[in-house]
Amino acid sequence: MGSQKHVLILSSVLFLFNSLLFSGADDVYYEFFLQEAEFTKLCSTKTVLTVNGSFPGPEIRVRRDDTVYVNVHNQGRFAVSIDWEGVEDSFDGANELIQPGRNFTYEIELDDEIGTLWWHARSAWARATVHGAFVVLPATGEEYPFPAPTSDLTIILGEWFRQELTEGVVPGQADAYTINGHLGETYGCNDTSYELQVDYQGLYLLRLINAVANETMVFAIAQHSITIVGRDASYARRSFSSSLTLAPGQTLDVLLSANQNVGQYYITARPSSGRLNTTGIIHYTTSTGL
Repeated sequence: MGSQKHVLILSSVLFLFNSLLFSGADDVYYEFFLQEAEFTKLCSTKTVLTVNGSFPGPEIRVRRDDTVYVNVHNQGRFAVSIDWEGVEDSFDGANELIQPGRNFTYEIELDDEIGTLWWHARSAWARATVHGAFVVLPATGEEYPFPAPTSDLTIILGEWFRQELTEGVVPGQADAYTINGHLGETYGCNDTSYELQVDYQGLYLLRLINAVANETMVFAIAQHSITIVGRDASYARRSFSSSLTLAPGQTLDVLLSANQNVGQYYITARPSSGRLNTTGIIHYTTSTGL
C-alpha cells in the first residue's frame, strides 16, 4: 500500500512538472504612456489624451495562460485608471487611479480567455481616445477550432467629438464614427479612410471591437459574407451573416473569405440609429490568375 502511495505521489509530481514544462505560458511586458497628442479630423485640430501617441491605442497580443504586465505611465494632466474588458480573473490594480507624473503596473493573469478582448480608460471623457485591443491567441501547441486564417487583423469602431474632452466633461453625442481611427469620406473634410488589403482567395480573421460608449454599431463589407467564430473572449458556434451588430463594448471574431471579383468594396460602420455612416475600403491586391 505504501509503495502504491509513493507511486501515486511521484506520478502527480511528474504530471505537474510536465504541465509546467510544456505549457508554454510566458510573462509578457508592455509599456503604456498616457500622453496628449494633436489630431486633425472633421476639418479642425484638437488635443486628446492617448496611449503612446496613437488613436486607437497599442494592441496587446499574447497567448492563453500568459501573465501580462502593463506598466502605465501617466504623462497627462489628470488621473486615469484602465479597465481590462473580458478578463475573468481578478488582477492587481483593478481600482488603481494613476495620478499625473506617476506610474502603475497592472498584472493580468489569463486563464480561459481566448480571442478578442479590449482595454480602455475608465472615465467616459478619456475612454473615447484611450482604448485598444487585447488579443489572446491559442496557447503554444493549440489550434483554432476553425480553418486557419491567412492573417488576422483588428478593427476597432470608435467615435470622435468636436468638443474638448477633459476631466469632468461628459461626452455628448458623437460628431463622427471611426474605423481604426479613420473617419472615411462621408464627412466632407478630406479625412482619411481605413483600407483593408486582402489577397484573392485569402481567409482573414477579423477581430471587431465596438469601442463606442453608448451606441450599437452595424458593420458590413459590401458583397461579402462573414462567418462568426468568436464572441467576447470565447469561441462561438459558427454562424453566417452579411452584416454584424455589436453592442457597446462587444467584441466579435469573424472569418472573411476574399472570394469576390478583384476590385474595391466599401466597408461601412454606422450606429443602429442610422444617424451617421463611416466608410472604409477593402482592396484586393492580387489577381485571380484567370
